[in-house]
Amino acid sequence: MLKAVILIGGPQKGTRFRPLSFEVPKPLFPVAGVPMVQHHIEACTKVPNMKEILLIGFYQPNEALSRFLISAQQEFKIPIRYLQEYAALGTGGGIYHFRDQILSGNPEAFFVLNADVCSAFPLNEMLSFHRQRSDPDSFIMLGTTANRKQSLNYGCIVANSDTHEVLHYVEKPSTFVSELINCGIYLFTPAIFHHIGAVFQRNQQELLLGACIGEESTNGWQRAEAIRLEQDVFTSLAGQGRLFAYKTEGFWSQIKSAGSAIYANRLYLSCYSQCHPERLAQNRPGGPTIRGNVYIHPTASVDASAVLGPNVSIGKGVMIGAGVRVRESIILHGASLQDHTCVLNSIVGWESTIGRWARVEGTPSDPNPNDPYAKIDSETLFREGRLTPSITILGCNVTIPAEVVILNSIVLPHKELSRSFKNQIIL
Repeated sequence: MLKAVILIGGPQKGTRFRPLSFEVPKPLFPVAGVPMVQHHIEACTKVPNMKEILLIGFYQPNEALSRFLISAQQEFKIPIRYLQEYAALGTGGGIYHFRDQILSGNPEAFFVLNADVCSAFPLNEMLSFHRQRSDPDSFIMLGTTANRKQSLNYGCIVANSDTHEVLHYVEKPSTFVSELINCGIYLFTPAIFHHIGAVFQRNQQELLLGACIGEESTNGWQRAEAIRLEQDVFTSLAGQGRLFAYKTEGFWSQIKSAGSAIYANRLYLSCYSQCHPERLAQNRPGGPTIRGNVYIHPTASVDASAVLGPNVSIGKGVMIGAGVRVRESIILHGASLQDHTCVLNSIVGWESTIGRWARVEGTPSDPNPNDPYAKIDSETLFREGRLTPSITILGCNVTIPAEVVILNSIVLPHKELSRSFKNQIIL
């Protein structure tokens, strides 16, 4: 039997995702109509013999998370549990801390997926790749090709082109190492805990040694259990004949910033035509004009003269008036777009209102379309003291008056604007 672990992180992470992460834990942010982490869960349930899915993170178990877990269990007919860390333990520390829960029932192997990636999740392919290895206790990491410049922002894998063995692994190198990067999706056997345990022992000895010679711990909260799979485990496993890279040609992207959520929205919508055609809106007599891939929640009310798409997601209870134009955007539940508004490359927050003839527009932070291996840049918010032009984000309960233009701006929740803004963070 198999299990899956999804690492969902916690509230101190996701700062680049503000103001959206103020309202909902980042893994529950809707991308292509469903919570981000539901795409992971769905992929896991398509693996035969999957018995349980565990979410590990350090969010307080809140109402939204509990509600989501209950509905996901009902929908996918599989036990899904949330295990809360007592602190941020890193990508390896979390699974080591909960190793008894992961190993209960004796799974032959388990997947580990980072929640902040969007992917076609080739889990079955990784499984058959693993079963082809002669060593049943080998470990698999999913890799994809990035361009030379961007590869420096990721974990870089040097692999043997015949055997696919990982010979060398470096997390965010300072000079070019390899175009093959780590996707944050792994297949482990229980033997991985032996290697994580060795790091734990080493950390403990270092802490004891530091305490003996009266050293202050470097970051004030150093714990032996804070273990990073990438830097602490993979670097030492590389070249030992245990770690292998499965290279995917399918889509993959990180979801670090709100701009990358718009890109992930596009990637997931584009695969719906194969895996979820029922989620895509169609052009129907008396309905709005649909261009390209569009998701509309059944409870949304859209005027027949509106034009939506490509790459638009409309949430629960959204109201869209006459002559509205929406493109490359996510409109979250309860928002209202009054007549003749135009929304491009933007995320419109929960319960926000955009007045008549207003225009809300951002600059897409898309990867270079002429480079097949380009990834989305996780831009910093500011460059040289100025806001980097990117998508426009309206937090929840924002009111935009009629006939104004909001361009490349971030508006924090509960704001009532009175005029146009450009390249601003509106606090």
